[in-house]
Amino acid sequence: MIKVLLVDDQAILVEGLKLILGKEEDINICGTANNGRKAYEECKWNRPDVILMDIKMPELNGVEVTEMIKMDFPDVKIIVLTTFNDEEYIYDALKNGASGYLLKDTSPEEIAKAVRTVFNGGALIQSEVAVKVIDKFSQLAKGNKVRCIDPRVDILTEREIDICKLIAEGKNNKEIADELYLSQGTVKNHITRVLVKLDLRDRTQLAVFTIKNDL
Repeated sequence: MIKVLLVDDQAILVEGLKLILGKEEDINICGTANNGRKAYEECKWNRPDVILMDIKMPELNGVEVTEMIKMDFPDVKIIVLTTFNDEEYIYDALKNGASGYLLKDTSPEEIAKAVRTVFNGGALIQSEVAVKVIDKFSQLAKGNKVRCIDPRVDILTEREIDICKLIAEGKNNKEIADELYLSQGTVKNHITRVLVKLDLRDRTQLAVFTIKNDL
């Protein structure tokens, strides 16, 4: 059973998510919170597996509390709930350890799928929002006279870069395997090797690295 904590200051959204996800046989809503501080307290008492986390909240926002939770409860997976107007927060949330992000108008089926994906160690890179992240990096790059590419890029093979690009597009291992005509096991091995090479924690950090370095 996947224990899920719902964190949002919009009561109607929380109640809707409780109703929708509560019907799933493998998901248990273990608690709710309407701000980041309460979310942190819920982690201490309920130890959720996955948190669906709003970004804009009173007291502590989603970015701030994501950093706190991942520092003290590193096994908790966090999915950020976002709107198209929150792009300035998205990269910071991912940098602080979020496993991905969902638009608030995502279908119930996709939300449940996302919970299972991150619970099983995957990352969720929703293509619609990835565009916003790319735009953010482009703006940052334009603000610098010289764009600094991480030197670790040079240690990646062409095949590894291809896989990085597809991860940044939000594709799962099966989709990557189909596109590159590889087995899923081979794709998994490549990803593991890349994470070790780059000293990154998970697919989400790898996707951010890929977008940031314009691979």
